[in-house]
Amino acid sequence: MKEILIRSFSGLLYVLLLILCLNYEQLLLALFFVFGIVSLFEFKKLIQLKSFIPYIIFAVLYAIFAYWQTVLSTSIGLDEATQILVVISLFVNLFLIKDLFSEKIIPLFASKRFILTTFYLSSGFVFLILIANYFENYNPNILLGAFILIWVNDSFAYLVGKNFGKQKLFEKISPKKTVEGFLGGLFFSCVTSYFIATFTELLSFSSWLVLSIIISVFGTLGDLIESKFKRQAQVKDSGAIMPGHGGMLDRLDSIIFAAPFIYLFLRILQYVS
Repeated sequence: MKEILIRSFSGLLYVLLLILCLNYEQLLLALFFVFGIVSLFEFKKLIQLKSFIPYIIFAVLYAIFAYWQTVLSTSIGLDEATQILVVISLFVNLFLIKDLFSEKIIPLFASKRFILTTFYLSSGFVFLILIANYFENYNPNILLGAFILIWVNDSFAYLVGKNFGKQKLFEKISPKKTVEGFLGGLFFSCVTSYFIATFTELLSFSSWLVLSIIISVFGTLGDLIESKFKRQAQVKDSGAIMPGHGGMLDRLDSIIFAAPFIYLFLRILQYVS
């Protein structure tokens, strides 16, 4: 009972802090910077990378995309830089998906460790900021909707899987995940997308529906990939900063991995609409 209370309080504090900061751009930038540094620290431990360079890369990358327009008073060059980052990040994530299914152990040679800290983790936080600025002016509602869909997917995947799950989704990596749980999380995310579309009126229901599918599928893959990293490192959690939940990376692995795919869909939507 005590563990459940601690877990509930820790999770509620995390959600309230995020929602509070979403209302203020500079607070959100500061929060995601702190979350990014903590997640990077945890991830470096998982992949056994002792170099300080990933922190510098993260800080530079984050500052460039967060403050480009503010410092330079222009968006010239930002769009091109963003497109390059999208392409590289997507390729890195797709290779991680390939490694998830085809490799017993994800290869972690020296250069790959730096590629992962840059284009898997650091760029994930950059895309969260870019999603919040999808309308060119700061509007966090799409980002909030994405987080809500992640939370709904995770919650119902757990509930449906616990009560009805029989067929394992990826037993070698995450024994508790089931196909029934994944489908339950996907279904309720799709249902939730209707209510988000109704109350926000930012995107059409069909757009939110596609986003719910993207978030459920790639969010689950992101969770499985982080689980594989943890299994290779022989640890249960990435850290212990959130009592009852584990590390910061444990809470953000799904949204970090899904972020470039979400942003790509929004860009495509922008061009075709």
